[in-house]
Amino acid sequence: MKVKRIVSNIATANPSDAEKFYSAIFGLEIVMDHGWIRTYSSGEDMITQISVASEGGSGTPVPDLSIEVDCLETALERVRNESIKIEYGPVTEPWGVRRFYIRDPFGKLINVLQHE
Repeated sequence: MKVKRIVSNIATANPSDAEKFYSAIFGLEIVMDHGWIRTYSSGEDMITQISVASEGGSGTPVPDLSIEVDCLETALERVRNESIKIEYGPVTEPWGVRRFYIRDPFGKLINVLQHE
């Protein structure tokens, strides 16, 4: 058996609340919408992985999601344009990533990062 995909599911009473955040900040597009569930995608092929952590690194809380981007400065600009509070960073970490933390509309802690 081979695992083909791992999907993160976020519970909410109103899935459409994700539209502005995940589309405006990350440019994700809706690839499935059944009303009760919406799936967003960048269309990129991704490596299947699960991370298990006791902290988020540098003494931070473990984020609910990590989203790797190709240009952290663009993500920062979009976050600031939407007046989203940055909870940590931006910072360059000793393990070779530049990142910051924000919360999505559902209160999930998001680690936005770019490998240097």
